[in-house]
Amino acid sequence: MYSKEIIVHCESGLYNKQATYFVQKANDFTSNIWLESENRKMNAKSLLGVMSLSVVTGSVVTISADGADEIQAVDTLDALLQQDIA
Repeated sequence: MYSKEIIVHCESGLYNKQATYFVQKANDFTSNIWLESENRKMNAKSLLGVMSLSVVTGSVVTISADGADEIQAVDTLDALLQQDIA
């Protein structure tokens, strides 16, 4: 298992288009991936779960993955939380 604590820098947080893109990218990986915020942990491959965390700019979240591509998954999703998608 690989995990990383991250400060969210994207201006929109994880809402609408940003959340949809985050979940789509999470689904590109075979690893099980979780997003944790304020002691709540959700499947990062679930749009409803991710949006229910109400992640806003400046939030501290933890992304964890377990599987063959866990490091790549966490690092890719970390990068998505650093800036808004175009």
